[in-house]
Amino acid sequence: MNAKSGKLYHGTAWYPELWDDSVILHDIAMMKEAGINVVRIGEFAWSTMEPTEGDINIDLFADIILRLHAEGIDTIMCTPTATPPIWLTHQHPERLHVDDRGTIMGHGSRQHICTNNAVFRAKAARITEAIASRLGRLPGLIGWQLDNEFKAHVAACHCESCLLLWQRWLEDRYGTIEALNEAWGAAIWSQQYERFDQIPHPGPTPFLHSSSMQTAHRRFSMASIAQFADEQAAIIRRFSEAPITHNSSIAFHVDNERLFEHLDFASFDTYASAENYAAYLINCDLFRNYKPGRGYWLMETSPSYSGSLQSAAVPHPQGYVAAESAAAYALGAEAFCYWHWRQHRSGCEQPHGSVLSAWGKPTIGWANVLEVESARRTLEPLLLASEPAKAEAALVYSDRAKAFMATEPLKAMNYRGLMTSYYARLLAMGIHRDVVPEGVELQGRKLLLTPFLPYVSEEFMRSAIAFVEEGGTWIVGPVTGGRTEEHTIPTDAALGKLEELAGVEARFSYPLDGSGAVGEAFGIRAPLGMWGTVFELQGAASVGTMIDGLTPGYSFLTEHRVGDGLLVMLGAMPIGEEGDAMLRAMLDHYASYADVTLRVDATSGTLVAPRVEADGRQLWVIVNMDGRGGTVIVPDGTVDALTDEPIEAGSLAVERYAYRVVRLPLVV
Repeated sequence: MNAKSGKLYHGTAWYPELWDDSVILHDIAMMKEAGINVVRIGEFAWSTMEPTEGDINIDLFADIILRLHAEGIDTIMCTPTATPPIWLTHQHPERLHVDDRGTIMGHGSRQHICTNNAVFRAKAARITEAIASRLGRLPGLIGWQLDNEFKAHVAACHCESCLLLWQRWLEDRYGTIEALNEAWGAAIWSQQYERFDQIPHPGPTPFLHSSSMQTAHRRFSMASIAQFADEQAAIIRRFSEAPITHNSSIAFHVDNERLFEHLDFASFDTYASAENYAAYLINCDLFRNYKPGRGYWLMETSPSYSGSLQSAAVPHPQGYVAAESAAAYALGAEAFCYWHWRQHRSGCEQPHGSVLSAWGKPTIGWANVLEVESARRTLEPLLLASEPAKAEAALVYSDRAKAFMATEPLKAMNYRGLMTSYYARLLAMGIHRDVVPEGVELQGRKLLLTPFLPYVSEEFMRSAIAFVEEGGTWIVGPVTGGRTEEHTIPTDAALGKLEELAGVEARFSYPLDGSGAVGEAFGIRAPLGMWGTVFELQGAASVGTMIDGLTPGYSFLTEHRVGDGLLVMLGAMPIGEEGDAMLRAMLDHYASYADVTLRVDATSGTLVAPRVEADGRQLWVIVNMDGRGGTVIVPDGTVDALTDEPIEAGSLAVERYAYRVVRLPLVV
């Protein structure tokens, strides 16, 4: 399954196990009318497949896959391990998930079982093997999804099974209890341990567990769920050659880089509002880079609005879903899919938006689906014959950093929100960007950005230094480098090795909010907030200086030549309108300095996704995302890629939520 196979996918989640045959026939007919060419099934159907322990029958799903195939619709088959049935819950309560307050989850929703429990793993392996052996080579089955939304509703489990695994994980990691005590600085508050079997979960205490324990526990949980995915994938591969994914998110308690390491393609879901379109697009720019060279899938988003028994989102404006799809496909998506096809008649997500109502009639999302299908058919020939352009600017997104900041949010900083806000500035400035995991290959990049990365690993440091020495520009911070791998504070220097490399000494590191901190850079004065570090120069040049607050005269923004490149230290976060202007000035200055050429002059709210055709020519897929329409400056020699008509150089208008595709002249 690959974009080069000859199609882009337009899909939906569907639950045929909930309906009789007349509804199934009706739904398939309506799918064909709407242009749906792929369906995801099975994700919550464990009790249908195995109503009593050991009584497994997968025939219903084999029949559905074959019926869909006969109608030209492909299938993604899911393992149902997110919803263990009542016989597994009720007969084996020791397998239930326990949260960090000691609350035992009960039956009635999903993700209520501990995925680390050995008996659960055995039952999950058995049902997965049964599904894979029965369905693995059926025509029309083009891919697999493991479970659904790992760690969406729960985080690390604190049950007795996990306690033993946690202690074993620590022993494997540190070797001796003395090494753990030293790494964690456990002598503080007399927190040393004598044996690994004394170490608890970081559960309820009168105040707080240590940072080292909390972050290690989060990383243990992330590693454990990825290992569960590896187990499931290995079972499926014995019976099927179809590629395997998981439907994930940057919102969940997982390390996506590790999760997708041994899977075949990346996929995600998002329900960002139209007003928050940057939170939608950051997913596209990130998940494209978990499996480079392989199209990602937007496995689920709403055809209009999301909802549950306790909430309902505002429906998307008409036209916005088509804009979402055009942007996703242009940025490298192989599929754009909905949750879900037919509205549930019962359960906790009854109010959720769908394509059809529970009574089988089109919902307000139906018109959006038809618009998406029109966009898919229009864009497909051009997108199949081109590839997303590799961005010269790379913004590092790290789920490990998210774990560090969940432990130590420093003035209530939220990692995902901070990164989305930083990303939104690059987006609005027309700088084409890849959002990348820490293991990214930096060759061919020009500008590297690592904000909010508390711990910089040795591996990443070596890669980044080589990137700079060979001519790259690296903008570090804020809040980058101030913690060790064990989530302790460095004792050689506030920012460890970064200081010597950057030609600075971190003089003070402290919370700036409410301190009256003001800085000046690029001719702009702005308040500085969050957690900040100010520098004395040790060879670097000052670009931004504190002019008010507790540390006037110190630098908060510096630059230093390293080899053929430049290392820039941003020690404090400019805030407010003036701060936004300062950050944009900084990004514009260093993008120009780094000779970033993949950037466009477009009005804010209008996306340009550059792609490259086989002969080297660039395609620009231009999508208005903000509903206000916009303009993009195009060069002389540009043609409309859909009509082959020439386009006059200058300002090209794009209507509200509309898209255009233009072909730029070949640069020799």
